[in-house]
Amino acid sequence: MKGRVVIVDEIDGRQVAALVVDGRLEELSVDPDGDAVLPGAIYRAIADRPVKGQGGIFVKLPEGSGFLRQISGIAPGQRLLVQVSGPAEPGKAIPVTARLLFKSRFAIITPDAPGLNISRRIRDEDARADLAEIATAGMAGAAETLGLILRSACDGAEPEAIAEDIAAMRGLAEAVLVDTKGDAELLVDGAGAHDIAFRDWLDPEPDEAVMEPGGFAEHGVDAMVADLLTPRVDLVGGGHMMIEPTRALVAVDVNTGPDTSPAASLKVNIAAARDLPRQLRLRGLGGQVVVDFAPMSKKDRAILDQVIKAAFKGDGEANLAGWTTLGLYELTRKRDRLPLAEVAGGLFA
Repeated sequence: MKGRVVIVDEIDGRQVAALVVDGRLEELSVDPDGDAVLPGAIYRAIADRPVKGQGGIFVKLPEGSGFLRQISGIAPGQRLLVQVSGPAEPGKAIPVTARLLFKSRFAIITPDAPGLNISRRIRDEDARADLAEIATAGMAGAAETLGLILRSACDGAEPEAIAEDIAAMRGLAEAVLVDTKGDAELLVDGAGAHDIAFRDWLDPEPDEAVMEPGGFAEHGVDAMVADLLTPRVDLVGGGHMMIEPTRALVAVDVNTGPDTSPAASLKVNIAAARDLPRQLRLRGLGGQVVVDFAPMSKKDRAILDQVIKAAFKGDGEANLAGWTTLGLYELTRKRDRLPLAEVAGGLFA
């Protein structure tokens, strides 16, 4: 399967979507079972009790409790608008933020972050000038506290489509921002798998979009997902890495396999480092990650450091801590989705 292919499907009544590039799975979204709260959902919440030791406050939501880290100027009983910032771990409050984003394919409205901004990925000066005019017209008369970001998908898009997107997101934001009276309530649903695919994966334009039922099975995506549900990831030269989440951290063990050449360790470590961001993203794994690379000389670490930095460059939520005294590599990554094993284990096992 060559080219960039977006596949949306439904399995056992649940939405699923995948982005496959040249036969390799690059993005995956699976709706959780039941009434789980989706990241991006916006609520009218009620401030509850502060937790000073953790620098945050619990807030009441219709589904239970949320935890908000920004607590300056918030008093118990106060109504406020919050957005779900990530998945809730079992037994813990739903993580929320007071910094709202209203996001669509072309535009992002940013309350309390004023200004008109255009994606840096759009470099053509004439295109940027045209988009600046569209943005200015679209936000004319808006409150000074509202900002706008035009996403990279605007490059080459029809001006009318961009203007419609800006108007829709601005209207939604303005309606939500004044809806602060009443009990705790869901105001805007989080994006489901199909919404994420159409909002985030159509830039650049895919070579094919598969929307017929059974697309996952027909294009082998179900087998790709099944591979993600096992710890083993095969690498070049017969090497492999094992990715095993524990309650405290994600442990990654890299092995050379049958290759005994002098360059075997560096070669397999480079392959593991390049694929690790994709593996963590697709598996829905985050938090503290500890990598036990295959044994190699300390002089080769400088080479591997550059590979790791380049690999995680596109993952803005990763923090590379570096090497420990025991020769392990540590990093942290934001938990931005539920673990795949929890969400999709029953669908693809």
